[in-house]
Amino acid sequence: MPEGTEVIVPNTHGFWETVRESLRGSHQDYTRGSIPRAILLLAVPMVLEMVLESVFAVTDVFFVGKLGADAVATVGLTESLLTVLYAMAMGLSIGVTAMVARRIGEHDVEGARDAAVQGVIVGLVIAIVLGVAGVILAPRLLGLMGASPQVIAIGSNFTRVMLGGDVSVVLLFLANAVFRGAGDAAIAMRVLWLANAINIVLGPCLIFGLGPLPALGVTGGAVATTIGRGTGAVYALSRLVRGGGKIAVTRKDVRVRPRLMGKLITLSAAGTFQMIIGMASWIGLVRIVSTYGSDALAGYTIGVRLIVFALLPSWGMSNAAATMVGQALGANDPERAERAVWRAAAYNTLFLTTIGLLFVIAAAPIVGIFTGDPLVAGYAVDCLRTVSYGFLLYAGGMVLTQAFNGAGDTWTPTVLNLLVFWVFEIPLAYVLAKTLKMGPHGVFLAITISFSALTIVSAIVFRLGRWKRRQV
Repeated sequence: MPEGTEVIVPNTHGFWETVRESLRGSHQDYTRGSIPRAILLLAVPMVLEMVLESVFAVTDVFFVGKLGADAVATVGLTESLLTVLYAMAMGLSIGVTAMVARRIGEHDVEGARDAAVQGVIVGLVIAIVLGVAGVILAPRLLGLMGASPQVIAIGSNFTRVMLGGDVSVVLLFLANAVFRGAGDAAIAMRVLWLANAINIVLGPCLIFGLGPLPALGVTGGAVATTIGRGTGAVYALSRLVRGGGKIAVTRKDVRVRPRLMGKLITLSAAGTFQMIIGMASWIGLVRIVSTYGSDALAGYTIGVRLIVFALLPSWGMSNAAATMVGQALGANDPERAERAVWRAAAYNTLFLTTIGLLFVIAAAPIVGIFTGDPLVAGYAVDCLRTVSYGFLLYAGGMVLTQAFNGAGDTWTPTVLNLLVFWVFEIPLAYVLAKTLKMGPHGVFLAITISFSALTIVSAIVFRLGRWKRRQV
């Protein structure tokens, strides 16, 4: 197909009919036809997938918040430690999604299956190594993060369970990356809904000891999370094996292919580094906030969880753009890929700006749902309001980042993350908080400024178009 040419397929589908099709699982060819309809088919299940993940993020801290500031601080510090694991899993997922989407766009289903299998093998090996190290070193890691002796005493087992159960996290990320790359967004949605529904039900039961279940305190939250994610991972792998979507892995596909694995690792290495840079920057920020005590840290944790509540559905829209880019480039239609990105960015900006406005107006009553401590609430409200100001620009930046990744151009957002989050954001946070005596508010303000800067720079680089020529 000549570059810039789009095959026009009459759109006879209404909005709600398209939504129903997306939830059932569409077999649409996303390299053809209406771009808005294709985005809708992909984005609806991807956004809903992230919605329940968002609900779990705030539900978890809601129940743990009943145990006091030290318990919430434990969750915040452990989540910061888990960013390294999430970075690895998301980095591999970026490589898997890009490769699977490109092969699907080329109509090479066997190549897509091979990429899926190699990604799962690599992820399992890394997860086992990190999990064992996490179980052994949990108390020391909390101490390095600035945890008080009380937090270490309360939270060591929580951290051990969360780090030790990392295999379930990795498998969930990778299986869903395969489904998204193939355009099977509805399957990925069902997988995460199952995992998080179990988390939400089991969490309060194991934290407070409801019914015959023991009261495990904050550790109960970790046990519930691990059981939920483990169940979701098993279901996801079963869908990959038994089929029903665009990819069905067979026994003969399960083998090590060194050349393909090496290519995937190379592609994913930049993605992993990209995620580590972005997520580890939160470790630097939480380290600064932790110097102001457990109240500030607990407030920051609640505020960030609420921010994640808003950002995760937006990642659903961004993932839809990544799939569109990968498949369009596989079909040799880069102009369609670019139009899809700008359209998805516009939709995401509308959504996230609306949520940001709600957070600015109603920050106090929203935070009041999660804590009755006025000191903790004060920090949480400040965090939520200040960071929400950056949503207007960051919505587009999220889509642009995933567009680069969907094209297999993982190094561009990696370099941008390094410059914005480490060279700019963390020093700025330190200067505002410590040098200018703004305290935690300075950290929150640095996040907002950095969100905005990343979007502006990403848009400039995206317009240059080098991502269109990336080979995967």
